[in-house]
Amino acid sequence: MAESSKLKSAKNSSDDAVPGRKEQLLCQPCSRKDLQTTADVFCSDCDEFQCNECSKAHTVYAFMKNHKLVNATEVKSKPTCFDMKGVDKCEQHSELLKFFCEDENQLCCSTCAIVDHRKCHSVVEVQKIAGKSRSAGSQLKTKLEKVKSKAEMIVKYTESSQEQLSKDIKAIFVELKRMRGEINKVFDDLEVYVTMETDAFQAEVANDLAKKRSSGEKHIADVNKSLEMVDTASEKGTPSQQFIVEEKMKKQANELCRDVDNECQQLQIATVSFRFDETLKLQTLPISDYVPGKLTLKYPLPEAKKSVAPVDPIIKLTKVTSIDLKQTVDDVNQPLYSGLDFLPDGRLVTVDNFNKKCLIYNEKLRKVGSFQLSYMPQSVVAVSEEEVAITSGNQCKIDFLRVSKSNDITLIRTSKVTSKYGSICMKDERHFVVGTMSDTRPVRIVSLSGEEKDFSISFPNTKYSAGGSVCNYMRNTEKIILADRFQNTVFIYDVATNSTVAVKDDQIKEPRGIAVGPSDCILVCSEETKSIVQISPTGRILSSFKLDMVYPYSVCVSKDQSILAVTNACMGERKIQLFNLTASE
Repeated sequence: MAESSKLKSAKNSSDDAVPGRKEQLLCQPCSRKDLQTTADVFCSDCDEFQCNECSKAHTVYAFMKNHKLVNATEVKSKPTCFDMKGVDKCEQHSELLKFFCEDENQLCCSTCAIVDHRKCHSVVEVQKIAGKSRSAGSQLKTKLEKVKSKAEMIVKYTESSQEQLSKDIKAIFVELKRMRGEINKVFDDLEVYVTMETDAFQAEVANDLAKKRSSGEKHIADVNKSLEMVDTASEKGTPSQQFIVEEKMKKQANELCRDVDNECQQLQIATVSFRFDETLKLQTLPISDYVPGKLTLKYPLPEAKKSVAPVDPIIKLTKVTSIDLKQTVDDVNQPLYSGLDFLPDGRLVTVDNFNKKCLIYNEKLRKVGSFQLSYMPQSVVAVSEEEVAITSGNQCKIDFLRVSKSNDITLIRTSKVTSKYGSICMKDERHFVVGTMSDTRPVRIVSLSGEEKDFSISFPNTKYSAGGSVCNYMRNTEKIILADRFQNTVFIYDVATNSTVAVKDDQIKEPRGIAVGPSDCILVCSEETKSIVQISPTGRILSSFKLDMVYPYSVCVSKDQSILAVTNACMGERKIQLFNLTASE
């Protein structure tokens, strides 16, 4: 029975509650007997409110003697039980998820902990870490709300597309009907025109033919008359009469012959025809073989960027604060921050390559934490709310450090790897994308536990030395960005299609740091031009922002993509600057 139904039976007087009147709790066993008795106790084992009389059963039956009874007035409502619906069960072993592997950021049951995570350094019980951080739940809700919003957008888009498709199809038939009407009108007008012209022509020809016929008939009558006179003279006339008739008829015959010959030469044949212009000729083929027009049916997949922003926005940088990086008493050299990244709460974590340190800055760029390393760090990435990973340019390892809310920094563990890695960023929740040194595979994948593998990308056979290249990754579109410092080129590798775009421009000179900004734009530190260049995900130069620092070196963007941090590598003039990021089309 649903919880609401149970509470209704226990509190059936709540519907007519009056402000200021205390709610009456009723005995549930009595209620089943159609009796309304005030409850005195609540039994959590029986999961019901009871009066003193009904609760005496706990002293009668042995199996109920250990039930826990509390005063009913101390219980505002019956405790609720949350149905996990199997979410708390391991999908592989169907056991309860009791442990959490912090190394691989994964829930696991007892079997998983023993079999799959025995080599991990930090596997803790869920109940020991549960409730320590509430911000993760808030971020999860925010992420789910975003997913819901996008899914709702997809539903609206499909409905709109279906509606538009129906409109487009109807419009085609409206256009066909209109064309049919126009064509019919053309033929109706043509029929009127042809009728008018042929009638006039036929009348003219008929009149001319009537005259020729009349003349021919007169010639026939004249000839018959002459023949009759010749025959009569031959039969009845004297020789003199016959001679005169012959002479006369010769002259008349010559005239008739001349007239008839002339008219024979002027005989004409009247003809009428009509031929359509080439533009109006219709093929004699069936419609299945010939369509007098072009029917276009399209159902393409849009570019990824179109689902987010039809136009690549131009990023505007507005300086917030800036500090000079000066050598302190415990520094061997002037600081060189070779890597930096934002923690989810907005703090900035940096690594000082020259002085072998990891440092934490707050939003006002005040140093609030520091940790001494035993090696020269190369780059750093925030793994979670309180964990960062650091690469070493001269050792095959990745160190994991805990950064507490109070800015205490401690080394958690070290993952041994087979290559020397420089730049590092997150690929997903359990893997890094790393840039190599002196390796023909310039970019690789490393898991949180140190397992390495390669991208299925045709990279050029190039080995980069320290500082020769830096990489980053677009999680939304699965694209790798690789900056080649000495070729003055930014390469964009599409993992899905195994295609490459090379971005080369006069605005990009010795590219160093790379960050992924709003709408997956690429923000590159151009060392020689002292600027940050914005590149679209497809490789188009969008803008260039001049910095008031020499040799910009490393750059990162906050998790909410509202703040950009940049540092430089100019001896004696090193600094960190923060900028607000705003997008405009």
